[in-house]
Amino acid sequence: MKIDELGYDNFFESNRLKLGLDYSQIARVIAEFKGAYKVKNTEGEYLAKITGKHIFEASCREDYPAVGDWVAITQLDEDNAIIDEIFPRKTVLKRKYCDKNDYQIIATNIDEAFIVESVGRDYNLNRFERYLTLSIDGGIKPVIILNKIDLISSSELNEKLSEIKNRFKDVDVISTSAITNEGLAELRKHIEKGKTYCFLGSSGVGKSSLINNLIGETRIKTGDIGKHTSRGKHVTTSREMYIIENGGVVIDNPGMRQIGITDANTGIACVFDEISELAQKCKFKDCTHTNEPGCEVLNALKTGRLPEEKYSNYIKLKKETEYYEMTKLEKREKNRKTGKFIKNAKKDFKKFKHKDYGD
Repeated sequence: MKIDELGYDNFFESNRLKLGLDYSQIARVIAEFKGAYKVKNTEGEYLAKITGKHIFEASCREDYPAVGDWVAITQLDEDNAIIDEIFPRKTVLKRKYCDKNDYQIIATNIDEAFIVESVGRDYNLNRFERYLTLSIDGGIKPVIILNKIDLISSSELNEKLSEIKNRFKDVDVISTSAITNEGLAELRKHIEKGKTYCFLGSSGVGKSSLINNLIGETRIKTGDIGKHTSRGKHVTTSREMYIIENGGVVIDNPGMRQIGITDANTGIACVFDEISELAQKCKFKDCTHTNEPGCEVLNALKTGRLPEEKYSNYIKLKKETEYYEMTKLEKREKNRKTGKFIKNAKKDFKKFKHKDYGD
């Protein structure tokens, strides 16, 4: 295998030259396990670990390797290696951990993100917006995949596609079915040799089945369809990279129940470009678009030019981003005030509640 087939390009070559490394001393992280990684280069695959010094000096999750990273390695034997250094990342896909200040790196050095939803109960335009925001903010081109179209009629499919294209005018949309092979040829056209792609979506939407089809063999285990939910069962538990037939690189990700937004202001501005344009006409530069006079966004909402669902999702994502950007001290103070308010409210309720409510 040639190194460029793993997604290696001039961006990473410049860093190799700076470090003075041979090609045998660099590799790409293709899988992540608990406490270890699988890395691959032109020589083979190795189980690799980071040094104790690396662990000691790491201050956050971003300092650790992630699937997609290019790293400098020292080979120990035929099967094992040590990761000495992580190359600078070209793109980063990340999400906020639930109830934590830190964030999780989903994958790095991605060229395109395939955002997959199935036509069943998973179908949700607001969820598409969240994934689009994460992708664009990470510098990654998003592509929407509406999967399992064999489960609905042509008229229902056309209705859903119309909704998606009206909401996301500048995003490519592919409708697919791993059962009937519809749309798979179009999906393959998006994948180029030496480029890296990742599949994002909830559990059971068919990401692994699509990748198996692209690979040309069943490499990833998939679950049966649930009788009561009509959804695939969650099977993928870790991130792993695969080389497909035409030389493209794809990453399969576990399904995500929640998509926490980090400091994704750029992504929000791009996904909600219609609102961003309206905001430029607001009376106040620091308009929050919630209650200010002279707000062009609220005016568009009132007159029906801006869909209420899109506006609500925009405000929700903006609040998540603003909360994430707070310092830990600010968050602690905000949580303290909220806790104090709830505590006092409970006291007042106990004091003034009607005797008929009982003890």
